[in-house]
Amino acid sequence: MKAIILAAGQGTRLKKYTKNLPKGMLSFMGKTIIERQIELYRKCGITKIIVVTGFAAHTINYPDIVFYHNEDYAQTNMVTSFMKAKEEFDEEIIVSYSDILVEEAMLRSMLKVPFDFSVAVDDGWKTYWQKRYGKIEFDTESLSIDAYDNITELGLENPDLEKIDARYIGLLKFSPKGLAYLEQLFCKACVEYGDKPWQQSGKSVKQAYMTDLLNAIIESGQKVKAVRFQHGWIEFDTNEDYEKACGWVEDGSIEDLLHL
Repeated sequence: MKAIILAAGQGTRLKKYTKNLPKGMLSFMGKTIIERQIELYRKCGITKIIVVTGFAAHTINYPDIVFYHNEDYAQTNMVTSFMKAKEEFDEEIIVSYSDILVEEAMLRSMLKVPFDFSVAVDDGWKTYWQKRYGKIEFDTESLSIDAYDNITELGLENPDLEKIDARYIGLLKFSPKGLAYLEQLFCKACVEYGDKPWQQSGKSVKQAYMTDLLNAIIESGQKVKAVRFQHGWIEFDTNEDYEKACGWVEDGSIEDLLHL
């Protein structure tokens, strides 16, 4: 199995700290977020780790890592960055966003799931949101799950709360069969949609989020499985996220969210 860390974005909502630095290179508890991800992947037995860079790529420099570069990072998004590493799509791949940290138990559980398309989700996200934002109805997106743990729809911004069965984390796993399918679907979408809006985000294919790609896979009739967790992760998306997380470390409450 291989791991791909998506680290091409500019991190504009963290601009207080990321003027010349990708957000995955922020220091947290003495190590960068990407360094912590690399260490966890290796601890779990993954030896081939790929990082897709973009903004300030020169700052990401770790030994024994395979690098791909999205030179068009400012005009594209997650899916385009992911496709930059498509020559690696010959075995199982675990994918993580560069601005998250997850518990070891979560990663080990994801490595074991047997599905073609697997997505880590947090059933207990409301507790984290309350601690993070002081409210629940903020920066939300839809994610509906059926009785068999299939995701039936995701990616609509700021939906009614009843359309949120769990929170998308930013940790995914694909089988080789699944990777071949999504690559074909992506290429077909590029031809059919071009610069027109593609999925629920309203963005073009080249600017699409991973949730757009996943929703397109669902709409094509494939099963995308929700792998359900209770907490065990943290995200660094805004200046406030980073400052609060550093504060939680100082007062010890980080343990309520993530055991590092």
